[in-house]
Amino acid sequence: MHPDNDNIHEAAGDLVDEALERLARSPAALAAWRAVSPERDAAAREAEALWLDLGDTRTAAEHRCTGGHTAIAAPRPKPRPWRMAAAVAAAAVLAIAVGQGALAPPADYAAPPSERQEAVLPDGSRVTLNAGTRLRVDFTAGARRVVIRTGEALFAVAPDPARPFTVAAGGVSARAVGTVYAVRRLETGAAVTVTEGVVEVAAGEGAPVRLTAGRRAVAGHAGGPVVVSEVDADAETAWRRGKLIVHGRPLGEVAAEVERYLSGRLMVAGEALDRLPVTGVFDLRQPDALPQILAEGLGVRTLHLPWLTVLY
Repeated sequence: MHPDNDNIHEAAGDLVDEALERLARSPAALAAWRAVSPERDAAAREAEALWLDLGDTRTAAEHRCTGGHTAIAAPRPKPRPWRMAAAVAAAAVLAIAVGQGALAPPADYAAPPSERQEAVLPDGSRVTLNAGTRLRVDFTAGARRVVIRTGEALFAVAPDPARPFTVAAGGVSARAVGTVYAVRRLETGAAVTVTEGVVEVAAGEGAPVRLTAGRRAVAGHAGGPVVVSEVDADAETAWRRGKLIVHGRPLGEVAAEVERYLSGRLMVAGEALDRLPVTGVFDLRQPDALPQILAEGLGVRTLHLPWLTVLY
């Protein structure tokens, strides 16, 4: 026997272990890895054969489908008995990860003032928090629930028909399965904007209202009607791209929106000026410059005080 045979065997075994770990995560993770060398490709083929031989029961087959595996056309190498334990371990790791996603403990997420934050939730859904937003995530085996305490967030929901995804804010709930939508907490309720899919919005004891892409609903915490309107969803959620887009909105409303990204207050002096319409695209990545940009665009003046800027 060649003196280095044991080392060669161990290195090949390490490659199969790594291939199994990548296959348990996703076929995409394995595809890029195996293309590096013939040795890795051989290890990937053996890992795929082991994965397919985990069992012949319907449960095992469904488990392999969950892993996203697609059988290859090439002949399968015969699995080595000493490798089967590694395949079972990889499957166990995947099962634990899925279980943790379903039963993740409650967690808080927050974005500091003037900054946006992105996060991946335990179920694979993605959330983008606008500046100053605070929310709590509580996932169980039967439901996924998010509570927005302040601010607004946009959710790209991972499909899971068995566990509805619901966002609550200001006494208003927005329920979706596999969609993209934004929820903003207001002083007296919430606003929901749908960019993809369908969302059910409910307030109080009222019947849910279905929203499709390009629609926005505003509802109060005390119930009452849910007011639905057509909107430019991309413009309404432009904050996720670092932009504020407004079309004819009163200066008072725009100032309140801009204030969210500032370290101090921004006030408008006088009712007439407060109602002045504003149209434009503003860069939220430079929030401190926004008051002056507004003033110059509208032909008004600014007064700068510690922690306060006044438009007059």
